[in-house]
Amino acid sequence: MAETLDLSIYVTRQGDGTAHLDLAVEGIDCAACIDEIEGGLCRLPGVVDARLNYTNHRLAVEWRDGALSPSHVVEELQRLGYWAHPFRAMLVEEEEARRAQWLLKCLAVAGFASMNIMLLAVSVWSGNVTDITPETRDFFHWLAALIALPAVAYAGQPFFQSAMTALRNRRTNMDVPIVIGILLALSVSVFETVNSAEHTYFDSVVMLLFFLLCGRYLDQAMRRKTRAVAGNLASFRAEVAHRIDDKGEVVLVPTAAVKPGDRVLVRPGERIAVDGIVLSGASDVDESLVTGETAHRSVRAASQVYAGSMNDNGTLTLRVTAAGKGALLDEVERLLENAAAAKSRYVQLADRVAKIYAPVVHTAAAVTALTWIATGASVHDALLTAIAVLIITCPCALALAVPVVQVVASGALFRAGVFLNTGDAFERLAKVDTIVFDKTGTLTLPTMSVTNGGDMEPDLLEAASRLALSSHHPLAAAVAQMAHDRRPYEDVTEEPGQGVHAVVDGIEMRLGSPAFCGAEDIADKAAAADPMASVITFSWGEKRTVLLVRQALRPDAVAVVQGLKDRGFDCRILSGDRPEAVAPIAATLGIDRWRGGCNPAGKIEALDALKVEGRKVLMVGDGLNDAPALAAAHVSLSPISAADLTQAHADAVFLGDRLRPVQDTIDIARRAHRLMRQNLGIALVYNLIAVPLAFLGFVTPLVAALAMSGSSTLVTLNALRARGRISVPRSEAPQSHVVPVTQGA
Repeated sequence: MAETLDLSIYVTRQGDGTAHLDLAVEGIDCAACIDEIEGGLCRLPGVVDARLNYTNHRLAVEWRDGALSPSHVVEELQRLGYWAHPFRAMLVEEEEARRAQWLLKCLAVAGFASMNIMLLAVSVWSGNVTDITPETRDFFHWLAALIALPAVAYAGQPFFQSAMTALRNRRTNMDVPIVIGILLALSVSVFETVNSAEHTYFDSVVMLLFFLLCGRYLDQAMRRKTRAVAGNLASFRAEVAHRIDDKGEVVLVPTAAVKPGDRVLVRPGERIAVDGIVLSGASDVDESLVTGETAHRSVRAASQVYAGSMNDNGTLTLRVTAAGKGALLDEVERLLENAAAAKSRYVQLADRVAKIYAPVVHTAAAVTALTWIATGASVHDALLTAIAVLIITCPCALALAVPVVQVVASGALFRAGVFLNTGDAFERLAKVDTIVFDKTGTLTLPTMSVTNGGDMEPDLLEAASRLALSSHHPLAAAVAQMAHDRRPYEDVTEEPGQGVHAVVDGIEMRLGSPAFCGAEDIADKAAAADPMASVITFSWGEKRTVLLVRQALRPDAVAVVQGLKDRGFDCRILSGDRPEAVAPIAATLGIDRWRGGCNPAGKIEALDALKVEGRKVLMVGDGLNDAPALAAAHVSLSPISAADLTQAHADAVFLGDRLRPVQDTIDIARRAHRLMRQNLGIALVYNLIAVPLAFLGFVTPLVAALAMSGSSTLVTLNALRARGRISVPRSEAPQSHVVPVTQGA
């Protein structure tokens, strides 16, 4: 009895009459697989949409409910040469980890074999021009064969499997000509060894494999890193909620059971499970996920709150406005997935070239053999000439053109404090013409600091700082940084929404709001003198003082932004913070185009408008609310202080307190992109010169192998120029620019 695959439990029925299924697809080796899979599935009757994310190999398929069985989708994928199973992030990561380990083993085998074979080859090369005996040369050739054949059989598996899959499905990719070149060179080498010839090409074959595996492992490692810290937004979802029933009793229920109009109770320290309106209670809420604000927002009756926010210190009763799929948190996740899926269609330049390159090479070799036979040459001579054409046109230089530059340029970025998340970022970074910055944590340092501490009495400042150690409020955290003695006072009490207080040596201390400390008069004066500063007050007995808390621009922000503008970039700011808080930042940096009060959807809308204008946008941001915008931008960059989710969807992450890595990243990427194009040009010119010579019979297989290796060496040496030099101009002063920033986005 034939078995049928039942995937109905994994199918989601949607309100518009469609069914949805997420699958993890295995066997994807290049971006060209995306068009084949999506195109093949869309031809199935009833399929509405099919989208494959190249980063995590997640396939989302939608079809008219009842039009087909989900097993038909899996069967079609098998027909195309791919294996699929229900998508589960943990299983996908385990499979990718196994593949990474396998690629590393292949790389190690190829590297070990190439070193040993090269030692034998050097001995043969030097002996051929001196006094090596034929017996010794044959021994070295057989020894090289014994090392190369099993090494290629093992280390070449990633390319052999990919090429076989492509050929079975009547298509070609970059691996097809690579495999043909490897097998032909091996065959010629074995033939020459059996016939005691002077030259073999085992060293070229194994070294070619080693460099190709370096590029393959780098690409796979970068894609794994992209997912490593990402996970998904589920970590910000509350799984349960405290629903208040009609009798006023509190019942613990799954979040999925909560409906709009219900009442829910949110206790201090709990994550809010739904979007809603506060009916009663007061608290401070951490909404960094939604707005990027570093300061908590005080909420009370009639205030709007969002799922994913953290309730800090008070008990709230909410009227649910949206839950589950309708909540803002789900909207952020949807924007993130859509933006990432759109970007996954990016196709590597080398893969595009390979579509034309492979058939041209194969045709040239066949035409060579037929032409020589037609002109009276023997089959042996015609075959050797055709092999020379195939070897000399083996796409070594073409295959190395991009990954070698990536490796060298990645090293240069590492020295500049930048880490890449995606392998194709260089080309996209090189085309940037517009740079959009987030404000807090990006243009400014991620932490707040007290700006008037030097004007206070040392004892008073120390007492306020030690008391602040017992508070969780962001402004108090900035004050706590000033404490020399890191031991909190005993018996400190925190009043929700007000502040903290304690009795020390019989004298009461208070730190918090002006009303809580009885310091409204001096707080009003300080606020009037500096209306953009955040104010926190401290009382010690009869003494009252005001502490002003601000954020500082990154030390080199002014110089870097000016340098980017001098290079012709259009610099802008998109921030979720209030416009009056963004304005002084923009003025200090000399940025004329800026917007405040942007939520995640607003940032996506602004970036889409720039895309319509034909701009290539680099988005630099650090908040969780920036994650969809980072994914939607042409290319993106985040500081290391960014939340894990944001880093995962940024194409690169930079270290340190300086903004200089943004400029360095663009400079290195432009240089790398230029060198990639040069390397592709070198490969093209090499073939334009070498192929006619090989066709006319002026090139033996040995010379072809040397020319092939020479072109690869030339490409590699040219790639080394991507290292460049990274230096910080002396004109960049180390001091921070303190600007009036109260809250962040």
